[in-house]
Amino acid sequence: MNMQKSVLAVIMGGGRGSRLYPLTAERCKPAVPLAGKYRLVDIPISNCINSEINRIFLLTQFHTASLHRHIQNTYHFDPFGGGFVDILSAEQTEKSADWYQGTADAVRRNLQHFKSFPHDLVLILSGDQLYRMDFRKICEQHIASKSDVTIAAIPFPVSKVEGLGLMKVANDLTITQFAEKPKDPAVIQSLTLSPEVEAKLQSNDGEKHCLASMGIYVFNRQVLADALENSMTDFGKEIIPGLLGKKKLSAYVFEGYWEDIGTVHAFFETNLALADPLPPFNFFDQGAPIYTQDRYLPASKLNKVDIDHAVIGDGSIITDSKLKRCVLGIRSYVGEGSYLDNVVMMGADYYEPAEKQAENASRGVPSMGVGSNCHIFHTIIDKNARIGDGVKLSPAGKVDGNYSHGVIIRDGVLVVPKGVVVPSGTVI
Repeated sequence: MNMQKSVLAVIMGGGRGSRLYPLTAERCKPAVPLAGKYRLVDIPISNCINSEINRIFLLTQFHTASLHRHIQNTYHFDPFGGGFVDILSAEQTEKSADWYQGTADAVRRNLQHFKSFPHDLVLILSGDQLYRMDFRKICEQHIASKSDVTIAAIPFPVSKVEGLGLMKVANDLTITQFAEKPKDPAVIQSLTLSPEVEAKLQSNDGEKHCLASMGIYVFNRQVLADALENSMTDFGKEIIPGLLGKKKLSAYVFEGYWEDIGTVHAFFETNLALADPLPPFNFFDQGAPIYTQDRYLPASKLNKVDIDHAVIGDGSIITDSKLKRCVLGIRSYVGEGSYLDNVVMMGADYYEPAEKQAENASRGVPSMGVGSNCHIFHTIIDKNARIGDGVKLSPAGKVDGNYSHGVIIRDGVLVVPKGVVVPSGTVI
């Protein structure tokens, strides 16, 4: 099939992103920095481009300014190919004056924008997941099986399915039952894969598996329009279960790496895993690259740095310090004698001129980045944060909550929010 003419991709930009707060205090979820130089939204967009899908709509409504800038500065398509990444923010109309009420409501309100583009299938994606998928395969299975809706699903061992939406499938992967985050062991057991489907899994560890929805859907165009002729607001909780028994629903089994980055803890651990010798997600796969903005930054400068597993973004300056399992974003600065252990540092949006640094120093305001002789553990340092000399930060032994100088502990991770100033000598 011709993916560029047959498929439209719709990426859900998410709601308020409250579970990722304070990383979403000034930006929407898709704009949250990832892996030193990327944004979360680069993942689904790159998967689309690598799958020959170049007509992409991004639905957002909260704190969209930084996302707009990133999209406009990054994704420029050949005018003869008809490709685009179009941001559709919630807007007031004659029919509605409120925000998107859910994933289904967001798509419903934008169907009018999709109509002017020829397409047979609509691919609906999440904007806050880390994975690499060839969408051509799920679309090909969808057509071959003559399905009305196909849902990407990942096998999880029965012991790890808590909090996941599960589905029961027949041997031909037709979906016969849904259960939203079941807790009853008997219900979970009834949703396990049949021996025939289990035998087809690439990695069979001997434990029974269930199929969990990834929140990735392929809809036939008319089926989607008909399914949204109501007031239902959410795909996973309402639309999909409502189609069960009325339309042919199938599962597409995906066995690659997939991580839902919906919480501060998940974001933190997913980033740090990228510094491991064999990370679960490979950003170095040139067969299916992850794209992002080309900033033309200088190479990073490391002066007498002791590094024990780290990812360091372009244009960083690290001097006479120690890094242990860290991910540092673009334009990161770490001063002399500092020790960063399990730290995700997002870097800075710009270099501060020397005269401005001197002016700030005269007022007791530290420069952007991490100052000298700092000890920082288990921490996320958001963009443009200023941490003075001799600062000690760690969430060890502390409960979640707000601390001095705007510092927050969330999900057991200490977070220095975007633009926050932590004065010299601070100990948290």
